[in-house]
Amino acid sequence: MKAKKPAQSATRLAVRYLSRRDHAEKELQQKLLARGYEQADVDEAVALCQDYNWLDDARFAERLLGNGIAKGWGLLRIRQEMEHKGVHEAIVCQLFEHDEFDWYEHAREVALKKFGETPMETEKEKARRLRFMQSRGFDFEQIKYALDVEDEY
Repeated sequence: MKAKKPAQSATRLAVRYLSRRDHAEKELQQKLLARGYEQADVDEAVALCQDYNWLDDARFAERLLGNGIAKGWGLLRIRQEMEHKGVHEAIVCQLFEHDEFDWYEHAREVALKKFGETPMETEKEKARRLRFMQSRGFDFEQIKYALDVEDEY
C-alpha cells in the first residue's frame, strides 16, 4: 500500500508552522518528515525559509533563553530544552559565550518566589528545596547561593 501524498507543499506547511511560532531547523524538518514529505522537498522548504530569514536557529535560541528565564528555569534546563528542540551546539555555545545574566541572583529570585522567607527547619525540607531547584536546572553552586546553604554536597 502506497503512502498518501500530502495535500499541500512542504514549503506551504513550513510557512504555516513558522507563522505560529519560531522553530529550530531540525524541529521543522522532523515535523515535515513526520507529515510524509520527501527529504528533498523538506530540504527545499527549509532552505527557502532560511533564505527569507523566516527560520533562524540563533533567533530561536535567543527566544528560548528569554522564555526559559521567564519560566524560572536555570541555565542547565534551558540548555537541555535547546538540545531537545534541535538547536545546534555551536549556536548554543555562541549564545552563552558572552552571557552576562546573573544566574545566581535568578536562582535566588526563583527560590524566594517558591518558598518565600520561611526558614528550612528540617533536613527533609532542605532536601525538598534542593530537589526543586535542581529540577529547575540550577547547578549546586547556584542552589547553595539561592538557599543560603553552607553544606558541601
